[in-house]
Amino acid sequence: MNNHAKTKKRITRHFVQAYEPGQKEPGNEWLELAKYISSIGDDTQEETENTAFYDGDGTPETDVTSVAGAYTPEGFYDPDDPAQALIASLKYKTGEGRKIWHKVVSANGKKEWVGRATVSSIVAGAGDASAYETFSCNIRFDTIPNETDLSGE
Repeated sequence: MNNHAKTKKRITRHFVQAYEPGQKEPGNEWLELAKYISSIGDDTQEETENTAFYDGDGTPETDVTSVAGAYTPEGFYDPDDPAQALIASLKYKTGEGRKIWHKVVSANGKKEWVGRATVSSIVAGAGDASAYETFSCNIRFDTIPNETDLSGE
């Protein structure tokens, strides 16, 4: 019998806040990236190396050498939503101007991941004349985010 609970993705929550160059920790004021967001894809990228060893049978072993967590929110653009407005304000910036703080809270609310991230591929206001304006971007952690256990266990 399978006792694993199934949780809808909707419950996973994403938050953003502005980053100031040189800032070591985020502040306490988070903006939830949720209004009119219909999908958030996981675009995490991994780099691997394959190596065979003499003490094995010649089959290469795979080692994950780096992980870059990334998410792609998509939906309709609301310029009055604070989280979307923050991301839209970065569109014509480069370098550290594209940095934000990003927080992801697991669907069951027991863990969160926080880290500095880079926003790319910003779309805020595109679409067909008869359609609602679209919103999308890629939010990629710059390093492995800090994981916190919120379960209290």
